[in-house]
Amino acid sequence: MLDRASKTFFHLIAQSTVLKKLASRYGMRRPTSFARRFIAGETVEEAIAAARAVEARGLAQTLDYLGESVGSLAEAEAATQQYLDMIDAGIGRNLSLKLTQIGLDVDKASTIDNLRKILDRAEPAGFFVRIDMENSPYTEVTLEIFETLWQQGYRKMGVVLQSALYRSEDDAKRITALGARIRLVKGAYQEPKSIAYQKKEDVDAAYARMVKTLLTSGHYPAIATHDPAMIDLVRSWAAQHAVGPDRFEFQMLHGIRRDLQAKLVSERYGVRVYIPFGREWFPYFMRRLGERPANIAFVLRGLSRETG
Repeated sequence: MLDRASKTFFHLIAQSTVLKKLASRYGMRRPTSFARRFIAGETVEEAIAAARAVEARGLAQTLDYLGESVGSLAEAEAATQQYLDMIDAGIGRNLSLKLTQIGLDVDKASTIDNLRKILDRAEPAGFFVRIDMENSPYTEVTLEIFETLWQQGYRKMGVVLQSALYRSEDDAKRITALGARIRLVKGAYQEPKSIAYQKKEDVDAAYARMVKTLLTSGHYPAIATHDPAMIDLVRSWAAQHAVGPDRFEFQMLHGIRRDLQAKLVSERYGVRVYIPFGREWFPYFMRRLGERPANIAFVLRGLSRETG
């Protein structure tokens, strides 16, 4: 119940334009600012510096230019160009993006065109592009667009599924049948009980079921978790079914459990760090905080320190 209250609290303040302006003013003001626990920075240069630091520690990384729900084709084109510029920079060769950032709320056909532009630039340069999953109103259309481009021959791309949604186990079969790669997360969005598990133990149980299926039947799945119990499950299940560490990878968020990241690398597991950056960081930051009730005190202390 406390987890759900935390998620509700942070989703509410994520919608506040006043708090967004306040956070934008103070949240990235100093290298030690509270938001930098989760966000690499606001510029490409800061993201590249963070990516190089991650790679120096023996980890892989994926860059995510934050932004979602743009309201015009001009904004969608600007975001698309940002991704093209990141590809030209050549760092990391792994990108994550949201379809509403490149126009899904404006025009579906334009979104497909923008995604195709990114993939056309990305594939020859050796980049892999991961389409992030947004909240449930976008689940089906995201998978439809993914399948459309997959059928057109684009193969250097994958998609994200959230174990919190009832439908995700069937969606995993759907995507696996294509031969495509899945990043599995628990889900940071607040969803209604008609379509999503409400209890943490139910979300975890669905995640565990999907992990087992993806390890034995998937195509290089990305297991995105910081949960030691879930990581132990991955280790044991992989060992029992002769799934080598070259057939999957762990993924973790920038700034979280660096000790665990290093431990897994020392054990020869692949670990990729998700590095978010950009001026539109506030909604993402709120979702991260909403995943743990203890983060309520963390953000309030941070805001007090920055504005005091």
